[in-house]
Order: sequence, then structure tokens, then C-alpha cells
Amino acid sequence: MKEIMREPGCELCHLTVPVVWQDEKLSVILVDDAAYPGFCRVIWREHVREMSDLSIDDRLLLNEAVYQVEQAVREVMQPLKVNVASLGNVVPHLHWHIIPRYADDAHFPAPVWAQAARETDDEVLAARRALLPDLAAAIAKHFNE
Repeated sequence: MKEIMREPGCELCHLTVPVVWQDEKLSVILVDDAAYPGFCRVIWREHVREMSDLSIDDRLLLNEAVYQVEQAVREVMQPLKVNVASLGNVVPHLHWHIIPRYADDAHFPAPVWAQAARETDDEVLAARRALLPDLAAAIAKHFNE
């Protein structure tokens, strides 16, 4: 197995958060975001900046991983919509955001990075957070099938 290239100081090269699923190429994490339970990231383990830095086979692998996480989020979290984004402006390490969205979330219909329009009820957020163990299990199941 080839050694994975890491960038000193890159928070995605050196994850300090629990990983839901991982293999030699990818990691999947649940983002600790109180306003968005179920927010996930699919992270390419080697330090690369862009999709075009990957071989075609690796691009297809990464895309399939994003779809698998999206499917698990849809099954467990039952969102109105799922946002999928690859930005990397702050952390220039290839990763995808998979974010369940609801009509009552703080920013809907705007992006989660926009100005908040409202506060989501604490009981609603607590009920969504209670689903996180099921989401982690569903993600693992999708990748282990």
C-alpha cells in the first residue's frame, strides 16, 4: 500500500474527530454542527486540492461515496432536500459536504453559510441529533454492502 501524502497543518489530513467509516482512500465524518444534525463530510485521505487531481477511477470512487452518504442521510434523517457541495476555500483539501435541509432550518432556503433567517426549535434539533447513531450505522452499512 502506498503512503498517503499529508500536508503539515491541514486539519483534514490529520483528523481529530471520530470517523464513521474509512478505507485507504476515503474518510466519512459526522460534522459536529448543533444547527445541522446529520451534516457529513466525505474526505479524500490524500492531500489533494481538486477533483481534477484524481485519476478517473478515483473520481468515480469519490462520487460514489458521496452518493452513498447522501442516500444514508435521506433514509435516516428524512430531509426535505440534501445539499451537496465541494468548496475547500478555507481548507484546500478535497472534501464534500452532505447537508440535510429542512424548511425549518436556520437558513432555509439559503445556503447554510448564509445569514440565518430563523432559529430551529430546540426539541426538533434534539430529535434530529437522536438519529445520529442510526445515521452512522446506515453509512457503515452502505459502504460495507
